[in-house]
Amino acid sequence: MSPVCEGAAAPLTRLRHSEVNIWKDPDAAVFVRSVADGNETVPTVTVAVAGEAMVNPSRSRLFEAVREHAPHLMPGAGGSTGT
Repeated sequence: MSPVCEGAAAPLTRLRHSEVNIWKDPDAAVFVRSVADGNETVPTVTVAVAGEAMVNPSRSRLFEAVREHAPHLMPGAGGSTGT
């Protein structure tokens, strides 16, 4: 994982998530290019229930999306955590 991805992934350690290496998964690379203006920008994050892709989101934007669309996954909300 790149240092940029590690920084973005830090808050994810408290949320249920999956990581995909777009350079090993051609379908994932196609998806990222489709939401990142043709670029393979990482990290690209989706909050599944929102169906929203965020290219290189800030920590606050990431948590805002989770709070809005999946509040049960927020730390301390009693939801499931872990990878």
